[in-house]
Amino acid sequence: MITDETNPSEFKNIRGGDHSHIKGWGIDADPNNDPTYPMKKRTDVEIEGYTWNRPPLQEKNVEILRSVERFNDTAAFGTSVPPSGLSGAIRRQAYKYSESSYGRWLPLVLADRINVFEGLFDDLMKGYVPNTFAERGWAAEWKHNRTSFVTKIAVTAAVATVITAFLIQKKKKKRMYSVH
Repeated sequence: MITDETNPSEFKNIRGGDHSHIKGWGIDADPNNDPTYPMKKRTDVEIEGYTWNRPPLQEKNVEILRSVERFNDTAAFGTSVPPSGLSGAIRRQAYKYSESSYGRWLPLVLADRINVFEGLFDDLMKGYVPNTFAERGWAAEWKHNRTSFVTKIAVTAAVATVITAFLIQKKKKKRMYSVH
C-alpha cells in the first residue's frame, strides 16, 4: 500500500500565518512596488488554478509518466526516451509516489543508472561498440582538468585493487578451510 499518494485537490495555495520574521517576506504585497501593477488584474481565481488559455496539447504517441500531483498532462513533454525495460518498470513504480518522497526520487536515480547499462547492452546487441572515452568526455577532461582526471583514475584503480585483493584473499581462505 502506498501511503504518500496525493491528489491534486489537496494542493491549495493557502496563505496564512505570520511570516514577517522572514527577511523579504511580502515584498511584493505593496501594489505600488509591483512592476505588473496596474496592468495585471488581481483575482482569487489565480489561486485556484489556470488563468490563461491552455496552449494546444502535444500529441501523445508514447507512454508518458505523470506526477500524482498533476491532474492533467503538461502542454509539452519529452518523448525521446520513453520508459522501457527494467528501468521503465522502476520509473512506473516511482511515479506512484509524491514528488516530495524518497520513494519517488531514489528509484528514479536507480532507474537512470540501470538505463545506462540497458543502453550499453542495446548498443552491443546492435553490433555497436561504444567509445566510452569520447562519450564520457574524458578527452575534454584530460585537456582542461588533468589533475582531477588523474586523481579520479588513481582513486578508481586503488578502490578496484582493494576490492580485488579482498575477494582473492576471501577465496584463498575459503580454499584453506575446505581442504582441511
